[in-house]
Amino acid sequence: MFARLNKLYNEFPRRFWIIVLTFFIDSIGGTLLFPFFSLYITDRFNVGMTEAGMVLAMFSIFGIIGNMIGGALTDRFGRRKLILFGLIFSALSTLTLGFVNSLAVLFPLAAFIGLLSDIAGPAHQAMMADILDEKQRQEGFGLMRVIRNLAWIIGPSIGGFLANRSFMLLFIIDAIVSCVVAALFYFLMPETKPQHHEADNPQPHESLLQTIAGYGVVLKDFAFMAFVVAAILMGAVYQQMYNSLSVYLRDNHSIDPQGYGFLMTTSAITVILFQFWVSRNIKHRPPFLIMAAGTLFYMLGFSMFGFVTAYWLFMSAIVVITIGEMLIMPTSQTLAANFAPEAMRGRYMAIFGLTWLLPSTFAPMLAGLILDNLNPNLLWYVGGVLCAVAALAFYALHLKLGKQERFIPQS
Repeated sequence: MFARLNKLYNEFPRRFWIIVLTFFIDSIGGTLLFPFFSLYITDRFNVGMTEAGMVLAMFSIFGIIGNMIGGALTDRFGRRKLILFGLIFSALSTLTLGFVNSLAVLFPLAAFIGLLSDIAGPAHQAMMADILDEKQRQEGFGLMRVIRNLAWIIGPSIGGFLANRSFMLLFIIDAIVSCVVAALFYFLMPETKPQHHEADNPQPHESLLQTIAGYGVVLKDFAFMAFVVAAILMGAVYQQMYNSLSVYLRDNHSIDPQGYGFLMTTSAITVILFQFWVSRNIKHRPPFLIMAAGTLFYMLGFSMFGFVTAYWLFMSAIVVITIGEMLIMPTSQTLAANFAPEAMRGRYMAIFGLTWLLPSTFAPMLAGLILDNLNPNLLWYVGGVLCAVAALAFYALHLKLGKQERFIPQS
């Protein structure tokens, strides 16, 4: 086993493992708080999921703006400074959220935090694409999934325990973790932005406004934008596992935060056991077909929540969804990286970030309207239909793009 681990370590560059270490520590802090944030809002301010969804939408609407600015800044100034800024700001904003005691204050604060907290997102994705070559990306992103889910074993279980006693502890610990990660990143991680040699390949100086205007090139990449739209449909459903599911299970099936946290731990264990094996076996398969297959697993798993009532069946639904995750997550990140020209990685990754951020602006609020006013099971039926549409879209992309060299699996 140690020989296999040593071989795996040597397959990837040292800077990748630094990212793995810092990402793992930061994910522990994030998974303490994030899965329980909807519960925190509904409990502290005595509101329904509709109001909680509106708050989450504020984070995401302004996060889109921050994400787009961050993509341009990443291509213009590099990755490292933006990531450090994001970590420090995360610590300060998390503490601030914990002390808010008025819903009226939470809305503008969510807008401000959303604007600045997502600036570093494209820098993280671009740094990974810088460090890993095309043959390494699928396995590298798969390893990051394993690391994140190791954190999911620790975070939600502890978070559920603490949430039953004091939500404030979650905010404090998350802020401390962000500060620790910022210090490690500052001392261990160099800049990774590719440097062009002017003598061999002279580049005209590009102003910041011209860099931002470069988003027009991304938006005209029809194939990439079609991929993004399909992923947004899929992402709108997937996010319900983290935004609405905890409230749905509490209000309709009397499952407390610790029970929900255990479901998330089940997902994490599944990823830890099988993600790397899955990543190694799918890297030789057509990527858009893998996306379609994974989305069909989403369709089945999320639809199950509308039909089953036993806890072990909820656990089964989570495992089905997790199989879809193991197919989709490393494949989608690899596809986004392969779409992006080297000089525009930050901006491509910013647009790819919309597959998470854009659903965040409307999915929690629409889910809240269904949960608060209609048959709550309808949420999962609609999710199944959206996943079916997304799966068809990915299959259509395979028919159109599957023979292009950049999408032919590496042998």
